[in-house]
Amino acid sequence: MTSQTAEPDPRRWRALAVTLTAGFMSLLDVSIVNVALPSIQEGLGASTAGVQWVVSGYALTFGLVLVSGGRLGDALGRRRMFLIALSAFVLTSAVAGAAMNETMLVTARLLQGMAAGMLTPQNSGLIQEMFSGAERGRAFGAFGTTVSLSTAVGPVLGGAIIGLFGAENGWRWVFLVNIPIGALAFVLALRWLPKAPRRTTPLRSQLDFVGVVLLGFAVLGVLFPLVRSEQGGWSTLWWMPLVAVACVVAFVWWERRVVRRGGAPLLDVRLFTETPGYATGAAIGTVYFAGFAGIWLVFALYFQQGLGYTPLESGLVVTPFAIGAAVSATLAGRLVARLGRVLTLVGLCLVLLGLGAVGVVGPMVDASITGFAVALPLVVAGFGGGMVISPNTTLTLEAVPTRMAGVAGGALQTGQRIGTAIGVAVLASVFHIGIESDGGYDDGLRWAMLSAVALVALALALAVVDLRRRPGVDPQRRQRTARATTPLE
Repeated sequence: MTSQTAEPDPRRWRALAVTLTAGFMSLLDVSIVNVALPSIQEGLGASTAGVQWVVSGYALTFGLVLVSGGRLGDALGRRRMFLIALSAFVLTSAVAGAAMNETMLVTARLLQGMAAGMLTPQNSGLIQEMFSGAERGRAFGAFGTTVSLSTAVGPVLGGAIIGLFGAENGWRWVFLVNIPIGALAFVLALRWLPKAPRRTTPLRSQLDFVGVVLLGFAVLGVLFPLVRSEQGGWSTLWWMPLVAVACVVAFVWWERRVVRRGGAPLLDVRLFTETPGYATGAAIGTVYFAGFAGIWLVFALYFQQGLGYTPLESGLVVTPFAIGAAVSATLAGRLVARLGRVLTLVGLCLVLLGLGAVGVVGPMVDASITGFAVALPLVVAGFGGGMVISPNTTLTLEAVPTRMAGVAGGALQTGQRIGTAIGVAVLASVFHIGIESDGGYDDGLRWAMLSAVALVALALALAVVDLRRRPGVDPQRRQRTARATTPLE
């Protein structure tokens, strides 16, 4: 029985709060560590390449296991996978915080990223399982708020922790703070998350090991050169994207073969061809994250290196984005069932307006007031961003069968991780090219914001295409579409 016909779990909102808290921690660790890198170098005497792996290694393993983590959640039960992954995340956070040398820290971060990648798809899967109708939109609104806040708040929290505990050992508390929060989330998850029905088929028959290997090499072939781009990754690893393409072709062939033989594929590729809105929604998410996620590194470099701000001051400058996103994501979750893709279009337009204004206003004013001058444009961009992530997630997953919610959410977020890696690499490269021009850091900011605007404009074009394919914004018609049984059932 699906969530559409069963009585809703009375503990669902408390369960959502627990899963989003854990999800916030895992996503926060993508951005919070950036401001701790100088502290890590000072405290451990780590090399530049080593501290870069502290960031890029987490992002790499995070993206590698998202789909596999979603599939395991579908097969084993999302509650069980959530508890396993959360335990692993807390344990690896403790190891990272206690690291005695560079190798130990990098290894812990690789394993921590893997645990986070297993944890994250359980969030969207549990929302699909526990909520339906307009409530699902509100739940995804809370999820979108979590994503937006974790991305924007990371630099502020990181700077505050370093300031509180000192440069030498402050970086350890960036990881150790996860332990009490994760432990509390584990205890509450035991009480509130719904248990899965007893499995009647052997686990081995539900896992597609060949698919895991092929998809893993495909994602690795894309992500690894991107996360190593600042160290000349493209010049030495140019061949890996070619291997990735070959692995994708082999993966699609293999998954179709598994389906024809009545097996359980890792990722049923019919999600992209026969599930209304899924392929376009996944593309929108990937392209938007390419424009959205890359701006944080640019802001950190511009304000800290270009204008001489402290890490905490730099983080506070971008806080208006987080505030705007938190407000609008909550509102968007309530409106998505009525307005549908129109909501995303409005949000993308606001992001375009806000980021474009930052690129124009920021370099025009004196450095002493730049943070105040860009506050309003960042609020506008953040307000728009909150209207993109949660509605797009809701609209992308609305026709996905509940039994495949985990793997569908994992695939959606894998695209977002790839988009993030592309955006960081592209915007950082454009920013550095701009710095080398006569305009210095001001030109770097202008060019980076222009690139971000171009990527968001591409996401807007995809949203227009999706809107034209949808039945309209009438609530009854949208609910019928959301409840429609797809061939995957």
